[in-house]
Amino acid sequence: MTVIALIVVLLLEQVRPLAERQAVAVPLGRYARFFEGHFNDGQAHHGTIAWCLAVLPATLACAAAYFALASLNPLLGFAWNAAILYLTLGFRQFSHYYTDIHLALRMGETERARALLGEWRGRSADGLNASEIARLAMEEALVAAHRHVFAVVVWFVLLPGPSGALLYRLAFYFSRHWGARRDAEFGAFGRFAERAFAVIDWLPVRVTAAAFAIVGDFEDAVYCWRTQAARWSDEATGILLASGAGALGVRLGLPIVESGEVTERPELGLGEEADADFMQSGIGLVWRTLVLCLLLLALLGVANWAG
Repeated sequence: MTVIALIVVLLLEQVRPLAERQAVAVPLGRYARFFEGHFNDGQAHHGTIAWCLAVLPATLACAAAYFALASLNPLLGFAWNAAILYLTLGFRQFSHYYTDIHLALRMGETERARALLGEWRGRSADGLNASEIARLAMEEALVAAHRHVFAVVVWFVLLPGPSGALLYRLAFYFSRHWGARRDAEFGAFGRFAERAFAVIDWLPVRVTAAAFAIVGDFEDAVYCWRTQAARWSDEATGILLASGAGALGVRLGLPIVESGEVTERPELGLGEEADADFMQSGIGLVWRTLVLCLLLLALLGVANWAG
């Protein structure tokens, strides 16, 4: 049932992509503001309480609903799995940007590629050349594929029903909207959200990096993971990018010019400069990783059934 639910949702998302802002972002924003308004006085321990009340009851309720529906009829449990996965998986939430940037670079439309990349990343891409655009797009795609697909799948498998998928998506949301804030007015309220997500994401990051290595150049991926990932400012992102770059045989990271200033970044990966051809290889890496995940889950399901 796990594999079937994932396949159904992935196909449904390709046919009818979720309007992420209206269906997810807006309700979650209101949900987060409710807890901020009642708990945020700038102190870390109140942020811990707010996170626990916002995330844990919702996760437990999701699991309870799954067990209740599955006990009535297995098809109801399957439908609940599919509905929550449809809301938490997000393959098309990032792939259209990547595809459009790739096509623009293929057509030589560098200005359009810059505009699309700037819209995707939420910051100006002025002054970037074609190689830098391809490099940054590949970095965004590798991280987004993990956070919107592979990590969700890992937690979907680990916890009953779709509760793991919901746990990961909520933790990721609060990490971005609470944990990333550094303004004095907000205070230390988001500190726990950031730490909690780092713990929840620890295993999925390494599963995704290992999968990149298996479906790509294994030796180079492992080498880059071991020797380069620690140079990146964020360990989890460094692991994903180093493994992905090694698996593809491309160089990511490296200094870039943003808003007229040079941003120093360590080199990740081995091989050639990123370009539109490597962007196509990046698409292949993500799809092969997804197929590997589905195949492993299918084998586990068959072994469980046979046992």
